Amino acid sequence: MDGGSTTITDMDEQTRNPDEPGDPAMADGTDAMESQSDEAVQIEPRRVVEAILFASDSPVPAAKVASILGVGNARDVRDHVVSLNDEYAERGMSFRISEIAGGLQMLTLPAYNTWLTKLLRARQETKLSGAALESLAVVAYKQPCTRADVEAVRGVAAGEMLNRLREMNLVKIVGRAEDLGRPMLYGTTKRFLEVFGLASLEDLPQVEALSGGASATTLKPRPVHDEASADIEPADAEPRLSIVEGDDDSAESDADES
Repeated sequence: MDGGSTTITDMDEQTRNPDEPGDPAMADGTDAMESQSDEAVQIEPRRVVEAILFASDSPVPAAKVASILGVGNARDVRDHVVSLNDEYAERGMSFRISEIAGGLQMLTLPAYNTWLTKLLRARQETKLSGAALESLAVVAYKQPCTRADVEAVRGVAAGEMLNRLREMNLVKIVGRAEDLGRPMLYGTTKRFLEVFGLASLEDLPQVEALSGGASATTLKPRPVHDEASADIEPADAEPRLSIVEGDDDSAESDADES
């Protein structure tokens, strides 16, 4: 008991007299803590932005990054991203920070796709078959569109495929059409933009580029009515033609007969 009291007293004396030599291990630990404290004070805001995006597995809006950072606004965050990308390019890093789907995300460069493809094998449940890609392409370019629109282009039933795309969160219901029976209208989701690396739908390849230089087809969006306003009929609504078979000549003939 006396030895224990003596030890505590000695430690107290060392604490009250910092000039006296103490335990070297304790001194080293104190220096390390002070060094870490100094490092914490010297952290740059852009490094915090880098850490946030590195830790996120999905795009983070610039405004949200600014809110987490607690300094500056979305514009400042984008300035930090530009600075970071310049540094990555100068150092020859294999990734950049890109703006996709309305947010910022750290992505690897396309030059490394050959090796990354071997590593990141797509899971069976997320693989898209040829039929799924065709249906998704129709929705992407003609949205908002009905199931009949997809079936008119593909020539086969598309109900099951659209349900599958909805389960994968690539397609969603965006409203109802004004056609007979008010069928549901489909459109792509934010997840669609993330999967295909698009900032917005405006970044979709042009139809003429996909057809090898053929004349582009203008795809006019159809009016969308939310579920809440489904029963409200617009006063200046104009009659529309629904092309079922996808044949322009038949559509013009129907218009002449009417």
